[in-house]
Amino acid sequence: MRIALFGGSFNPPHNGHLAIASAVLTEDLADEVWLLVSPQNPFKQQTDLAPETLRLRWTQAAAADIPHIVASDYEFHLPRPSYTCQTLRHLRTDFPQHEFTLCIGADNWTVFPLWRNPEEILAHHRLIVYPRRGHALPEPSDHIIPLHCPLHDISSTEIRRRLQEGESIKGLVPDTLSHILPTEWTTTNP
Repeated sequence: MRIALFGGSFNPPHNGHLAIASAVLTEDLADEVWLLVSPQNPFKQQTDLAPETLRLRWTQAAAADIPHIVASDYEFHLPRPSYTCQTLRHLRTDFPQHEFTLCIGADNWTVFPLWRNPEEILAHHRLIVYPRRGHALPEPSDHIIPLHCPLHDISSTEIRRRLQEGESIKGLVPDTLSHILPTEWTTTNP
């Protein structure tokens, strides 16, 4: 099976995440997209990061009604911080029957050489690069697949700000989350 790995904090997940995952499936770049909820991003020091189990639950709720998009806690069971190259090594060992492709934003593509072991990642996996404001998509190659889809300019940061201010998040997150996030966010971030 061809699995596209879309990792992130999902703090919280939003319609932009789901639209990108759906575009990967629509373009037939994968049979399934796994939304890998990261317990700790080595590049980010977030003080308003919701507990990982809650972010996983939100991601599961967001993807619940979308075929072939699955929320995954795989990185919860790995040493921390969780570097992508290490996650991919474990996945190749645990699921040798699957072909894994990594899905990253064009903003991450520009700093990809700074990632831990980028050469190892490209030696074993293709990258799907999706649009991000202010960053050009790379040229296609044997290992790089630009995802030509609409720019989804929704940010988890803006959603968190709205939640803090008591503003509506309708239209930014799936309806299932627009009802539970305000209460659960306030409970975890008083």
